Amino acid sequence: MKTIINTPNAPAPIGPYNQAVLSGNTLYISGQIAFDPKTNELVLDSIAAETTRVMENLKAVLAAANMTFENVVKSTIFISDMNQFGEINSVYGTYFNTETAPARETVEVANLPKFVNVEISMIAVK
Repeated sequence: MKTIINTPNAPAPIGPYNQAVLSGNTLYISGQIAFDPKTNELVLDSIAAETTRVMENLKAVLAAANMTFENVVKSTIFISDMNQFGEINSVYGTYFNTETAPARETVEVANLPKFVNVEISMIAVK
């Protein structure tokens, strides 16, 4: 059985998917980009601001499922320019305790939705 998780505190899906799906105790969060859910505008002022918006969107989806970043067991980061990895990683790291941080991969890709610079998806477990 699956439960659909959607919150107005994160951007609405722009296609045939949901923000997240809870199956048993496992939450699968769709990739988030830097849409501000209040304005529906992309936050692209800097890679740090863009990454912060992505992480805040993920935080909102986790909260809608009564979870936090401590529940995250796996992250996938897609970036359009590996030269921005350091800045993205610095922002990302502020959301986790180093000792309990999730498994993760970071992949450079040719393009991302809306031609943003970073997209992050997560898996969390209660």
